[in-house]
Amino acid sequence: MDLNLRDIRAFIAVARTGSFTRAAMQLHLSQPALTVQIRRLEETVGVRLFDRNSRNVALTPTGRELLPVLAKSLHDMEHVLIDARALGDGSSGVVRMACLPTFAASELPELIQQMNAAVPRAGFHIRDAVAGVVEALVRNEDVDIGLTGGEVNDAEFDVLHAGADRLVAVLPPGHALARRKQVSLADLATVPLVLTAPGTSVRAVVDTALAGAGCTPRIACEPTYMMTAVAMVRAGLGVTILPASAREVRAEPQLRVRPIADDAFLRPIALIKKRGRTLPPVTQTFVGMLLDRLASSSEANPAE
Repeated sequence: MDLNLRDIRAFIAVARTGSFTRAAMQLHLSQPALTVQIRRLEETVGVRLFDRNSRNVALTPTGRELLPVLAKSLHDMEHVLIDARALGDGSSGVVRMACLPTFAASELPELIQQMNAAVPRAGFHIRDAVAGVVEALVRNEDVDIGLTGGEVNDAEFDVLHAGADRLVAVLPPGHALARRKQVSLADLATVPLVLTAPGTSVRAVVDTALAGAGCTPRIACEPTYMMTAVAMVRAGLGVTILPASAREVRAEPQLRVRPIADDAFLRPIALIKKRGRTLPPVTQTFVGMLLDRLASSSEANPAE
């Protein structure tokens, strides 16, 4: 027979009040029901826990030894139940997310603040990475949700949101193309380009757009990080192409940002989870906030 939390509560109440009557009142039980619980606990542990007569109740030596042990066990189990209920109702838990660096450095901090205000006990485990790594983290269940770039056609994923991020050209202030309100794909094919490394979602969009137009780019360098690309542009090494939402685009106010007059320069983005997996309630709450933010961004940038 297993230990029962109600029986342990009954034992502790009788031990602390020294009375079956007072313990029964404290637990809102009838005295016979309380007596049944104490007898059941004694049968479970196989030893008498109280010496009782018509006038008083006293712990046996075994009862005295078990009191602190069972009190600690009850405290621990009650807190386990409290934590379990909090996880179940979404008032606690950890949001495990992987996302593109552009999102991590722009929208994500405010979203975490918003979530902390709504669910103060929520925690976060965030991984910022290129699209391929984001998808691998979701696939391997290292995270529960991922914001990735590029088309998502993998049957292992459920797509919770699909949108797009417009790419822009970032130029030195004295560059010939900086005098224009927008640049064309043909313009980009004539100048040295600082492109993010192969394997990134931005590079995939740029390569596809240039190849579709039959253009061979003049690549000056291929940095891994967007901030490095911006530094290369500042040094006059070429023009880079980055998402309009990237914080790096706004990091150097002296540089010039121009839209690209070609719909091929749209980076698909998608919020994904592993198919068949249930999201924790706290993550479902965060996803709701994230979807609202993504919808607001799309309304503010209808071209996306």
